[in-house]
Amino acid sequence: MKQPTGLQTPADLEDKENFIWQSLMTAIVEHQLPPGSKLPEEALADVFGVSRTGIRKVLTRLATVQMVTMTPRRGAFVAKPDIDESKSIFATRKMIECANLPQVLEHLQAPHIVGLEKIIAQEEEAHQNHDGAAAIRHSAAFHIQLQAISGNAVVTDIVTTLAQRSSLVIAAWGAPWQRGCRCDDHDRLIELLRKKDGAALSHAMAHHFDHIVSSLSFERGGDILPDFARLFGAAGEHP
Repeated sequence: MKQPTGLQTPADLEDKENFIWQSLMTAIVEHQLPPGSKLPEEALADVFGVSRTGIRKVLTRLATVQMVTMTPRRGAFVAKPDIDESKSIFATRKMIECANLPQVLEHLQAPHIVGLEKIIAQEEEAHQNHDGAAAIRHSAAFHIQLQAISGNAVVTDIVTTLAQRSSLVIAAWGAPWQRGCRCDDHDRLIELLRKKDGAALSHAMAHHFDHIVSSLSFERGGDILPDFARLFGAAGEHP
């Protein structure tokens, strides 16, 4: 196993753990580590150049936000939401995001529309370039930024967490070509935001989530051991 060089302070170790946490979270959310992927402590410790104890701390943090499952004697795996949990994640998003729309409209200003349109343009470009990771990232960013307009930081944090877990659902149960949300759905939401048509906006948002769930195919399985050296080979050099 690679050993860290030099004397590391507690702050250095915390920075390193945060870096590893973000690296793993990004890889999971962007489907580089699919649901069911085994996350062996020794392999990750070797790639990131830290102790197994440090990796275990990171995996435990990921488990607390339900992105990783840890099982005695089997170890850690990327979480794979079952059918009921998957449907519940989107049902909860539908409930929260629709309920917060009146507050979004109350605080909506022209620059907010411009920012959301920029995200949609990036999302569309990612789809055209077949860049699945970027499409997922921009799709989630659209929903998070939309809800952030309300000024309710608690709701925004909840939506952020649910968007991350939604990515797991799509990775586990979505069609191979499915990446994030449909851009035309987001275009429709922008159109209704401009009109400040609350009833139609809420209906369109609900339909948006219903469409995502209806597109899922709940029949997959199998544990996967990814190539960690390929994914994180240079990560161990992070100071």
